[in-house]
Amino acid sequence: MRAHLVTGGAGFIGANVVRTMLKEKGLTGSQIVVLDDLSGGFRSNLPDDHRVIFIQGSITDENLIDQLFKRYRFNYIYHFAAYAAEGLSHFIRRFNYTNNLIGSVNLINAGVNYGCQCFVFTSSIAVYGVGQVPMREDMIPRPEDPYGIAKYAVELDLKASHEQFGLNCIIFRPHNVYGEYQNLGDKYRNVVGIFMNQILQGHPMTIFGDGMQQRAFSYIGDVAPIIARAPLLENAYNRVFNIGAEKPYTVLELAQKVAKAMDVKPEFIHLPGRNEVFIAYSEHQACKEVFGSSSETPLEEGLRRMAIWAKAVGARKSKEFNAIEIMKNLPQAWGSYH
Repeated sequence: MRAHLVTGGAGFIGANVVRTMLKEKGLTGSQIVVLDDLSGGFRSNLPDDHRVIFIQGSITDENLIDQLFKRYRFNYIYHFAAYAAEGLSHFIRRFNYTNNLIGSVNLINAGVNYGCQCFVFTSSIAVYGVGQVPMREDMIPRPEDPYGIAKYAVELDLKASHEQFGLNCIIFRPHNVYGEYQNLGDKYRNVVGIFMNQILQGHPMTIFGDGMQQRAFSYIGDVAPIIARAPLLENAYNRVFNIGAEKPYTVLELAQKVAKAMDVKPEFIHLPGRNEVFIAYSEHQACKEVFGSSSETPLEEGLRRMAIWAKAVGARKSKEFNAIEIMKNLPQAWGSYH
């Protein structure tokens, strides 16, 4: 039986991809090994299926990585494990590069040494930086924050590893993905989850600045199937794909739509603005050409589905990140750390 590795598989995107892999023709007879340190994911996100093997551990543990590859000889690697708090990454630079860059390099080394057929990597539109909209894959990345810098560095390392060692890769740059199994208790990332968690706790939604920032919010049900089947399509190998929704909305519009999906009156408070890309949305022509065009879930429908799930699981307590490295200019909404 072939085995595939899914890092961060108990997290949001990873758990949805695992569930899709179990149904995807060409993958259904495979063993799926999920590696997750549960820093942002939940064991309960994974289905109870004999084909799924869960291992709690970190991609920064190079000895563990080597042991897993030696034992299972993975054919495909799906790499989702990362600490994806883009705004917070300015203040946790060492943590960001250790987890998001060095951890990825451990996987790339193992992929080369043990003959992995394809390495699927979820990067981010954070690599593009400011003022490049709509974002296209042929643009020169200019990341503005440590999170985007780390993601782009992994992209470059994968390119070099393909040229030097023949390691095939597929790079996805998803953006603002939301939906079932998102970590509602993470107050540093995933604005839809943050809004729903605040509503579930009876709190107003918090908006940085005037709320006119624009994003295209992508439903996980549109994204996960494409990523899951990607290594089955060799014409996708060694290419970069933007993936996600087409139509941008302001954060203020999003807050109103989330309130409607949660059946509450919209209430929000404005907090001081923070250093972030103001307008971010992508073109997806390359993705359509390789994976085919499919209908996009309207934002209202995706929020409705997520709201049903969020109400069922209930509010989750927000965890404080207690390893802030730089205090200067830390947004007040993220609290005081000592």
